Amino acid sequence: MSPRLPFLIAASLLTANAVQAQVALPPRALAPLAPSVVVQPALEASSSLPTAPLPPGASDRPDPPPPHRARRTAGEATVVSGRIQHWLVNPNGEADGIVLADGTQVAFPPHLAQEVTGLAKVGDTLQVTGWRAPGVPVMRAQSLSAHGRTVTDRPPEGAPRPPREPGALAALSASGTIERLLYNDRGDAHGVVLSDKTIVRFPPHVGARLASQLTVGSGLYAVGWGTRGTHGSAMEATRIGATADSLREVFGPPQAMGDNPPGEAAPPVQPGAASQAGPMTMRGPAGNPPPAPAP
Repeated sequence: MSPRLPFLIAASLLTANAVQAQVALPPRALAPLAPSVVVQPALEASSSLPTAPLPPGASDRPDPPPPHRARRTAGEATVVSGRIQHWLVNPNGEADGIVLADGTQVAFPPHLAQEVTGLAKVGDTLQVTGWRAPGVPVMRAQSLSAHGRTVTDRPPEGAPRPPREPGALAALSASGTIERLLYNDRGDAHGVVLSDKTIVRFPPHVGARLASQLTVGSGLYAVGWGTRGTHGSAMEATRIGATADSLREVFGPPQAMGDNPPGEAAPPVQPGAASQAGPMTMRGPAGNPPPAPAP
């Protein structure tokens, strides 16, 4: 044997091992690819997909303003001028509004009653600056001017007024034809003016429930608690109906205005007159006397 033969065999074996080490492992031996390697081609592929065209001008269209920046379309400050037809008073006997000759109801807080009633009288021309309620002839006054003087609505000074004594309210009844509906700032009917200018107040939910019957020209009979004073009579109704025989409890369970429980007829009153009805049983929920109207 040639002395070089073992050397050549050993060299061949070393070469074969080196080549085998460079051969790729079988597919099952490959380690799983990292998620980033898989996701990246997908992102690149999706970026090449066609997209729906934007509407014309959409790229430079400004974002819509937030809701609170929207311009108010109702209740804008305005100025009206008119002749005072009559005062509106609350059941405590305080003036808290005016009806102008054109039917506008001007509302102001009761703590301004003395100033406003000293500013003008029925028949005088009054200029009012304030805000109109949407959909109803109501104006919330910010200032009222007449005869070169102005009363401006400001918070009352000093300590709050003490509650009105319950004994200061009298039991009243009234009947007559509805001349005008009274509304609050939200447009809810919460009272009526009768043909003799007596004011009958009731909760807004009662006005909503009896909307079809509380119409101008309809008859109304009411009993409740209130006052009679220089600027008129007003009451907070506890029972109300089209006639004395059809009274319903304002503070009781809902029932039609014509459904009067047996034995609940109210004392008669002359049509078109507000009078002290004397002692009577005023019942609220669960048969309890209703609370006196808030001052």
